[in-house]
Amino acid sequence: MAKLHKKGKSGAAVNYITRNQALKKLQVTLADFRRLCILKGIYPREPKNKKKANKGSTAPATFYYSKDIQYLMHEPILGKFREYKTFAKKMAKIMSKGQYSTAKTLAENKPIYTLDHIIKERYPTFTDALRDLDDCLCMIFLFATMPKTDKIKAETIESCQRIAAEFQHYVLHTRSLRKVFLSIKGIYYQAEIKGQTITWLVPYHF
Repeated sequence: MAKLHKKGKSGAAVNYITRNQALKKLQVTLADFRRLCILKGIYPREPKNKKKANKGSTAPATFYYSKDIQYLMHEPILGKFREYKTFAKKMAKIMSKGQYSTAKTLAENKPIYTLDHIIKERYPTFTDALRDLDDCLCMIFLFATMPKTDKIKAETIESCQRIAAEFQHYVLHTRSLRKVFLSIKGIYYQAEIKGQTITWLVPYHF
C-alpha cells in the first residue's frame, strides 16, 4: 500500500513559502526583507500550481523558495537589522523625552554593517563581477546626471560622477569600446572587458 501524505506537508506546499510567512519567520519588516533579498540575489518565484503552494488558499500571494528563506535565516546582516530596529526605538523614546545629550551618545554607538562578505559570496571572481556590471553602471551614470535634492545627497552625485569618469577613462585607455547606439532614452555603449560584454545607458544632458 502506498504511503499516505498529509495535505500541505509535501510537494509545492513545502517547497514554496509566501512573503507574509517569510516576514514572520525572519521577524523583519517588509522594507528590510526587500533589502535583504536584493543583497542576497533572492527573487520571487512562480509555482506551477499556486493553490497547492498556498495550501489550498486562492488568495493572491507572492511566493519564494522555502530553501531561500531558510538560507536567509543564517545571514549575519539579519542580526544587524534587528539591532538597528532596537536602536531606532531607543532613539525615538529618548528624543521624545528631550534627552538630547543622551541621544548624541547613543548616535555615536549606532549599529553599522558591512557588505564585504556578501560581495565576495556573490562575486567570487572578477569575471563574475563583470557579468553583473550592466545595471550598476546604468544606475551610476543616471545618478551622475541628477540634480541635488532632499532625497539625493550631493556626496552621492559627486561619487557617481567620479566613478563614471574613471570608468570612461578606463574604457578609453584600454580601447574596449565596441558599439554605440543612440535611442530615445539616451546613448547605449557596449564594451568588452576581460572577454565579457558590458552594456550601459548614459542619459542625455538637458
